[in-house]
Amino acid sequence: MPLALLPDRTVVAVTGADASSFLQGLLTCNVETLPEGEARLGALLSPQGKILFDFLVSRAPDGFRLDVARDRVTDLVKRLTLYRLRAQVTIEVLPLAVVAGWGAEAPSPALRDGRLADLGWRLYLPEDEAPATDADAAAYAAHRIGLGVPEGGTDFALGDAFPHEALMDQLGGVDFKKGCYVGQEVVSRMQHRGTARTRIVPLIYRDGPAVPVAEPVTAGERSLGQTGSGAGSRGLAMLRIDRLGEALAAGETVLAGGRAVEVEKPGFATFAWPV
Repeated sequence: MPLALLPDRTVVAVTGADASSFLQGLLTCNVETLPEGEARLGALLSPQGKILFDFLVSRAPDGFRLDVARDRVTDLVKRLTLYRLRAQVTIEVLPLAVVAGWGAEAPSPALRDGRLADLGWRLYLPEDEAPATDADAAAYAAHRIGLGVPEGGTDFALGDAFPHEALMDQLGGVDFKKGCYVGQEVVSRMQHRGTARTRIVPLIYRDGPAVPVAEPVTAGERSLGQTGSGAGSRGLAMLRIDRLGEALAAGETVLAGGRAVEVEKPGFATFAWPV
């Protein structure tokens, strides 16, 4: 059972009498239906429907916790504070270590990762009580990439991607039946009109390791998108699926950073695929 400390993650607590209603009116996910023992994908969007922050949300005895990228935590706290107004909530960063485990059932009090069962689980502990680990953040990233699960800041630019593009609709990060939240109209319109032509999908490199982030992905004269994170011979890329279909129908080779790749549909995805 691999166990990895994730030093690039931290935890924000949102507590108080209005914590549930406050987050329910802001986030893409449904916090009112969030069960104990689950860390659910969610996001805070711009009014234009683009992802400003992505995180895992879980319940705590006094409210909720947001598992977020460490380099985004200051901005997230500022944004949540801006929306607080008269709500009875407290927003603070907790001195907790974030540990990820996979390959076995989650031990108590770990939380299962609600995005995908195979991703494993999360554990939040005081920084001086973090357990010994037998893997590192790179090993966890390779595990995540191998499953085709994207992460904000590397696989898509925060502030520039819609939830559908980042597969949040496929990974339980958007509730299409809950009430209004920031950016909800745009996301609902994309869902009902089926206008999400861009998606993050896995790449397989047959001739060596994955290319770096932000390399162009092309086929013939077509620009398909750009690469995201990679590990070993696998990577992710945000691509125009309609153009990918045209390229495959024309028998064109897909190139990432000038190297031939195979493009896969994520195993968990339900959206239309062009092959």
